[in-house]
Amino acid sequence: MPLCLKGIFFLRLLVLLEFLPAVAETQKTVQSNLITIESDKQSADNSTGIITASGNVRLVYIDQGVMATSHQAQYFTKEGRIVLSGDVDFVYKNGNLLRANRITYSLIDERALATPSNDEQVFSQWSFDSNSANSIPDFL
Repeated sequence: MPLCLKGIFFLRLLVLLEFLPAVAETQKTVQSNLITIESDKQSADNSTGIITASGNVRLVYIDQGVMATSHQAQYFTKEGRIVLSGDVDFVYKNGNLLRANRITYSLIDERALATPSNDEQVFSQWSFDSNSANSIPDFL
């Protein structure tokens, strides 16, 4: 993604994060544990419990304050695990950012494991809140 488009994307993402708490309160009255996935293509396998989304994936899990974008996402419903791959940007509720080629996120533990593609690194950006012990998610 060109640098100027990434800048625009993150500006939009920060604006969306500003409204996330208000949206979360509205959503909790409707349904808790709601995961929203938008993508170009999606498929679900009821026998395995795996939902696969591909192409311009945008995932929002309001209960845990998580928003992510990637090329592909697989939601393993039976295991409570999401695997995002391909230019993953993972934003946590307080604006913390994790960027990698692949991120595995446990919905149960709220833990993330980020892995880079060959010859690259994982990027993270955190703001620490001294009043909150849970200001960032744990890593697997």
